[in-house]
Order: sequence, then structure tokens, then C-alpha cells
Amino acid sequence: MLFSGLPFLYYFLPAVLVCYFAAPRKLKNAVLFVFSLIFYGWGEPRYIVLMIVSIVSGFVFALMIEKKQNKKSGLILMWISVAVSLSFLLIFKYADFLIENVNQLPGVSLPLSKLSLPIGISFYTFQIISYTVDVWRGDTKAQRNIISFGTYVSLFPQLVAGPIVRYKTVENEIAHRQIHMEDVADGLERFILGFAKKIIIANNVGALADKIFEMNSIDMPLAWLGAIAYTLQIYFDFSAYSDMAIGLGRVFGFHFEENFNFPYIAKSVGDFWRRWHISLTTWFRDYVYIPLGGNRKGMPRMYVNMFIIWTLTGIWHGAEWNFILWGMYYFVFQAIEKLFLGKWLAKIPRVFQHIYTMFVVTLGWVLFRCDSGLSQCVTWFKALFSGNVTSEGMSLLHMYAVQYGVYLVLGVILSMPIYRVLKAAVYKRIQKNRICKWACAAAGYVVLLALFYVSVLYLVNSTYNPFIYFRF
Repeated sequence: MLFSGLPFLYYFLPAVLVCYFAAPRKLKNAVLFVFSLIFYGWGEPRYIVLMIVSIVSGFVFALMIEKKQNKKSGLILMWISVAVSLSFLLIFKYADFLIENVNQLPGVSLPLSKLSLPIGISFYTFQIISYTVDVWRGDTKAQRNIISFGTYVSLFPQLVAGPIVRYKTVENEIAHRQIHMEDVADGLERFILGFAKKIIIANNVGALADKIFEMNSIDMPLAWLGAIAYTLQIYFDFSAYSDMAIGLGRVFGFHFEENFNFPYIAKSVGDFWRRWHISLTTWFRDYVYIPLGGNRKGMPRMYVNMFIIWTLTGIWHGAEWNFILWGMYYFVFQAIEKLFLGKWLAKIPRVFQHIYTMFVVTLGWVLFRCDSGLSQCVTWFKALFSGNVTSEGMSLLHMYAVQYGVYLVLGVILSMPIYRVLKAAVYKRIQKNRICKWACAAAGYVVLLALFYVSVLYLVNSTYNPFIYFRF
């Protein structure tokens, strides 16, 4: 089920809101848990069993780990719990990738499992791992109510595409959250803005990107247009989902941490990754990079740790070689920036820092998008730097500019913090004038409702509504 789909908007969301706010406090987690399982099982009900097994496994292991917390047996239990969680990920996400590569050996022909990928498995697996590790570290107490723990793991706003929520950040809200109308209003605003980003911008630039990436041959201008379109699509697609997830979480009384901080205004590749998919970046930092020694054991060890992190980051995104290559790509640039480039970048005008960063990021997204094999990556990079310009390509470029130009321009503008700055400036000017404050609030709600209405019209009139990160 998609947040940006009509079944969610017209049936699921109204039903869960009515049941949740009608339920007594002690049953609110149970309501969310049941509806989250319905949400998860909407497409493939059989994977509800996998979800429940994962929940029970994490719940039981955490209780055992807490009892043996300061003993060697506690450490062993923690590692077993991590292995169990990763085994589910390995079987359902990576088994066929491993088998396909083993089958490249002479005389080997193993059958593929052909298991479909459970949506969101990478996200909820990392949540369970962080929970059991935090219990072993003593950073949080083990949850003793399995419904409450199940609510944390399966909570539908962030279940299938994050942000990756750590238990310790919502531990108190799982048990004692309160609903405030200000939170509900802010949450609905965030949801509507995310919904509009997804439907109006991401879907339209995504349609353009798909048209170009599916072409058999392209010249250089078309290749760059496709790369730019996909760069905008993946940001607005994923950040929109995070906006909707954070907004819905706020409605239900949860305060999830931000997952994006305008990454396309970054001044370096390192800065980009401090702003993009923040929950994943910090997860790898806290549960892999720092335990490996981080940068505390000398430069050679730091680069080894960085290599491990970026290999895992690539693999986490998908069981294809282009994702692994994409991870290595970022390892190289991060390593170069730490060696010397970062100091040089800091001395040049910001506009050149930004041009460098977006050039690297855009090429990186081309690697990410070319999931038909490494040959597709080679073809695309040749096109990007070929210098080849054809009359047919220029004709298509003009047609696409007319058809999609407004969405591309909107994407570029809204990838910068213009809305946030304007909203803060207006609020600062009117906060002492009660009448102006009420008038602006009313106008804001009218604009939000109009934006929601327009977005629904776009959705109803279009059959194109993919979501990129569902497959991760």
C-alpha cells in the first residue's frame, strides 16, 4: 500500500484515525499494531508471518540479553540475535544474487529461490538490530509488552521506507505519548506537503527519467536531462515519503527524527551524506563504523572502516552489482576529500563547492539507476561524456523541456530551503499581531487544502505512481 495511493487516502487512513482516537489510551498501541500489520500485508499477506517472527525474535532476545547484560553470555546472545535478523535479510534479499554469482563458476548450476522481496525488510531489520544492541549496551531497557514492541517495529508510517527509528528515541512515547492538537496540525501539514512533493514533482520528473533511461540510444544532452530528472525524482520521492511518515507519526504522538536536510545544497560529498538519508548514515556510524574503531586507530584503519561502511551501504540498497559499485564510488570521493580535497574545497567560493558536489552526486545517481547490469552503466557514462549531439535528440530535448520543464524548475527551486525560510520570516513578522497571525494561519490552511486537492487530481488522472524505495 502506498501513502500516495487512493486506497490509503480514502479507506485505510480514515479508518485508522477513527479507531485510534476512539480507542482508550491503553489500547492505542494495539490499534496501531493491528492496522500496521494490515498495511504491511496489503500486497503480500504471507509476509505478515515473517514480520511477526522478526518481532518475536527481537522481543525474546532482548529480554534474554538484558538478564545477561554484563556477562559474556549476554554478548553471545546479542550476536546471535543480530545473526538471526540478518539471516532473514540474507535469505529474502540476497540469496538469488549470491546464487547467480556462484553459478558463474564452471560446472555450477544452483536453482534460484525466486523469493519476492518483503517490502521494508531492510528498514525493520535494522530497527530490530539497533534495539537489541542498545539493550546489550545498556542504552535502553528491554520492552516487556510484546504489543508495544510490535508497534515499534511495524509502525506503518515508517515501516516500509523509513526513517530508521531507534527504539530509544521513541521509548517514552511508546508508553506515555500524548496527543496535542498543535502536533496533529503540524503533522497533517507535513503529510500534505510530502504528498504534493511526491505526486506533483517526483512522479512527473520520474516519468521523464523513465522515458530517457528506457531508450536504446541517447545523445549527450538527453543523457544529462535524464540524469538530472532522476536526481530530482529520487530526492523528491524519498524525502516526500519521509515527510509523510514524520507527519503521520506526529499525528499519532510520535516525534521521529529528520531524515533529510536539503542534501542538494551540500558543499561536499561528506556534507551531502550528512544531509541525505540521515537515519541510515547515523545507523552505520553508530553500529558499524564506531565499533570498528572509527578514526581512532590511525589513518589506514580509518580508510578500511570507511571501505567496509560504503560496501555495506551499497549492498544494503540492493542485490545488484551497480549498488556495490555505487558504494565504492562514494568511498573513493569520501577518501579523497579526507586526504586533501576537503581542505581545498573549503578555500574556494561556495558556488564551486556546490557545482562539484552536484556533479558527483548526479553521476552517482546514474550508477544507482542503471540496474540492468554494468553494461548499462558503461553505455550511460559514454553518452554523458560523448559530446554527441543529434537532431533527433535535440528535438526530443525541446519536446521534453516543454512537457516537463515546469516540474524540473519546481524541483530545483524546492530542493532548497525556500519554504522553510519564508515561513520563518512571515511568522517572525506576525507573531506579535494576533489578527495577522490568525489570518495567515487561515490562509495557510486554505493553501494546504488546495494543494492536497490539486495533488489528488493529479493522482486520479495519472496511472504513473511508483515508489523507488519500496524495493529496498
